[in-house]
Amino acid sequence: MSGLLTLGDDGWVAGEAVNLLRSPNFDARPDGVIPNLIVIHNISLPPGEFGGTAIADFFLNRLDWDAHPFYQEIRGVRVSSHFVILRNGALQQFVSCANRAWHAGVSQHAGRARCNDYSIGIELEGSDTTSFEEAQYATLAALIPVLCAAYPIDALAGHSDIAPDRKTDPGAGFDWLRCKLSCGLTDQYFPYRHFGAILAR
Repeated sequence: MSGLLTLGDDGWVAGEAVNLLRSPNFDARPDGVIPNLIVIHNISLPPGEFGGTAIADFFLNRLDWDAHPFYQEIRGVRVSSHFVILRNGALQQFVSCANRAWHAGVSQHAGRARCNDYSIGIELEGSDTTSFEEAQYATLAALIPVLCAAYPIDALAGHSDIAPDRKTDPGAGFDWLRCKLSCGLTDQYFPYRHFGAILAR
């Protein structure tokens, strides 16, 4: 992405290519809790199809449930994530980092349950079996260091790491090593060590 990102005291990111879309699906973090975990997800709606506004519509509670048969399976579900990075690298923010987004569900990290309480969720438009785009890694490389500078982030995890019995994302298509190098992070941020799980291009 072009331009620098900044994070305000209110937990909202500002930048040339940032689109703020305020989801109603959030609540307050527990008193005194500051995020120290970033969770990487993937999402596509309908599954395996990219483009369009369905992801944003889902997080904003305005998805047309009758627009695709799959939507009946998620009808009425209310979820959100702090950020979505589209295939072209565009960054959308739905929930302030100061608040709790509803992205992790039943989960635990390092023996600590309820990851929503203390994590920031980043959704990449994609699927478990597709490679992510150059532009998406570029946006991650712009966003993650800003988050790490603002909060005491000490780990990055996949949704599959914190909810292994339920979730498989971000999947084999996500290049963890590339994420580590492009964000300038050390191995200590990656307790799950996915550096070999890279989809052949």
